[in-house]
Amino acid sequence: MTREILIGNKLVGDGHPTYIIAEIGINHNGSVEIAKELIKAASDAGVDAVKFQKRTPELCVPEHQKSLMRDTPWGYISYLEYRYKVEFGQDAYQEIDDYCKALGIDWLASAWDIQSLAFIEAFDPPAHKIPSALLTDHTLLRAIKATGKPAILSTGMSTMDEIHKAVEILDVDNLLICHTTSSYPCPPDELNLRMIQTLMDNFDCPIGYSGHEVGLVTSVIAVGLGACLVERHVTLDRAMWGSDQAASVEPQGVRTLVKYIRVTEKALGDGQKKVYESEQSTLKKLRKYST
Repeated sequence: MTREILIGNKLVGDGHPTYIIAEIGINHNGSVEIAKELIKAASDAGVDAVKFQKRTPELCVPEHQKSLMRDTPWGYISYLEYRYKVEFGQDAYQEIDDYCKALGIDWLASAWDIQSLAFIEAFDPPAHKIPSALLTDHTLLRAIKATGKPAILSTGMSTMDEIHKAVEILDVDNLLICHTTSSYPCPPDELNLRMIQTLMDNFDCPIGYSGHEVGLVTSVIAVGLGACLVERHVTLDRAMWGSDQAASVEPQGVRTLVKYIRVTEKALGDGQKKVYESEQSTLKKLRKYST
């Protein structure tokens, strides 16, 4: 069985190029101009899509956190106020949509609530991303399935039983599951990249990897282990303000990551032993036969 789904106009899965997502998330810090700089950097690097996060703050922020105060670039404000500061509205997303279309790059988002899902769906994204925190929000999963769009499910902070229940709702026919560990940044000894193979053994759908580690090597190894989608957070500068910046990749790093993934795809080959044309001269010079 070939595991593949269609994201936009690209088949993603067995035998296809790795689909690479640059997760902008909220690293734009509420600035459309920063978001556009990140989109341009990702496009120039050759990624397939950029991704945002969309929340309705009054629905997503727990009551006990709404009035908590924190230092932010906008001053000492409540957590609820902060969440509004980093949310883009209709005009901002329309500008993002127009810009991505002009560059020829896909964009999608993780919607954290039903209202946000309807907002993003109106832009006709090629897929919907389900963040790890919402893997057990079965109401949201059913709403995402009802859109008919491919779903990309992250699995951080989840048990295998919880993943199975989510997959039962979403169905494997239009699903891609991402191995994830929800630490920012994630230490190497908790990446557990062999889970990619475990997910492949358990589910008949494409398996990807959403990484929050520092560095690039482990994300490339994920491709070698079978991940057909790789997602990494991106930033203009890892020293910028924000909780996800330290686990993000700067523009030069994104270019390097794409290059390494494409080289790895070529190097993996098809698993069939053959004598290559480039070996012929060495074979003639050095091969020794005896009986």
